[in-house]
Amino acid sequence: MKQPVFTGAGVAIITPMNPDGSVNYTEFGRIVDDQIANGTDAIVVCGTTGESATLTHEEHVDCIRFVVKHVAGRVPVIAGTGSNDTQFAVQISKQAEEAGADALLLVTPYYNKTSQAGLIAHYTAVAKAVSLPCILYNVPSRTGVNIAPQTLAELAKLPNINAVKEASGNISQVAEIAALCGDSLNIYSGNDDQIVPLLALGAKGVISVLSNVAPQYTHDLCARWFEGKTEESLAMQLKALPLCHALFADVNPIPVKWAMNRLGWQAGPLRLPLVEPSAAVQQRLETELEAFGLLKK
Repeated sequence: MKQPVFTGAGVAIITPMNPDGSVNYTEFGRIVDDQIANGTDAIVVCGTTGESATLTHEEHVDCIRFVVKHVAGRVPVIAGTGSNDTQFAVQISKQAEEAGADALLLVTPYYNKTSQAGLIAHYTAVAKAVSLPCILYNVPSRTGVNIAPQTLAELAKLPNINAVKEASGNISQVAEIAALCGDSLNIYSGNDDQIVPLLALGAKGVISVLSNVAPQYTHDLCARWFEGKTEESLAMQLKALPLCHALFADVNPIPVKWAMNRLGWQAGPLRLPLVEPSAAVQQRLETELEAFGLLKK
């Protein structure tokens, strides 16, 4: 059995920006502290929600170093180091390991994509270049390639291929992964509206966008499940659905960054090509944040 990197809710944390678009490290530290104070079980830095696609290489590594130093061992830090260039993924994964990250999150190669054999070769190269646990990230809606369950079963033979973040939305596929891989691969939900269904299939938790705005709630939703309070966990999942859907009413992280600004955090602007949400999406977010009790009337 492979020990999970964390159990519960890991936040796919935003990267706050200054008005000029540079990284706001002061606010970054405040957000990290608030997350940990409110039960977040892990910090996932420089993922999709952290706008990793528009961070420079130097900013990417600096953000990882900053979060590792600021967290100071309080919870695991998982660094997003995936790329569609295997050599670059190896390079930045080594830098994340040197920076003190506890694990890596590795998205499937995007745009150029690859075959299932190519996925095995790509992930094997990265995993063998580092000693850290690796969480593979399957999000075909963004990357255009799906990691087949049989491919995951093959990759799970590598000792430091620890888990998959499953964001395909395909519950049947997740069930097949669980059946094929068993204890050789941990599973995390990559979709906030499917936390409980994946926990029911043996998942160890979620890597969550919702946790940015509701860290304690998302932690508690998972904790209730593991305490055996499955009906409470399900009720929390269902209550959160409208907010989860509002947070994906536009391309992630457009809605969640707007929501963080609305809640009083200095999340700052988005980097192009991402732009502010439409008035309709803003109103939807306003409505759901208020209904969830995060905004006072």
